[in-house]
Amino acid sequence: MRIVFGTDERTPVTDEVVGDLRSRGHEVVVVADGERWADVGRAVGETVARGEADRGVVCCWTGTGVSMAANKVPGVRAALCTDAETARGARRWNDANVLAFGLRLTSPQVAREMLDAFLVTETDDDEREQIARVG
Repeated sequence: MRIVFGTDERTPVTDEVVGDLRSRGHEVVVVADGERWADVGRAVGETVARGEADRGVVCCWTGTGVSMAANKVPGVRAALCTDAETARGARRWNDANVLAFGLRLTSPQVAREMLDAFLVTETDDDEREQIARVG
């Protein structure tokens, strides 16, 4: 899977995320590293929306700004997640294509757990979920 990654601040957690994705065999494209959070969110969102990546992962101090910026791009469904179950639900019920998280409280272990859920969970084919899905 091709995954686009962006962060406004390089930290041990961001290094861990990129390394973990690569160790799983994914192609990781880093589009923004240390830029303003709004530019980071938009760059990741645009890459996913253009079909240049299957999914996106984006982070900033709280995760809120990058998720809002990514969601301004048509076709992007960025979900700000704090744990694996939230990431799993975002994929299953909302067809999220960008995982957003905050660097302030996310440990490397929690980040890996969210990646596990986000990357393997398929979208629910239930017709009711498809009708209710946003975007």
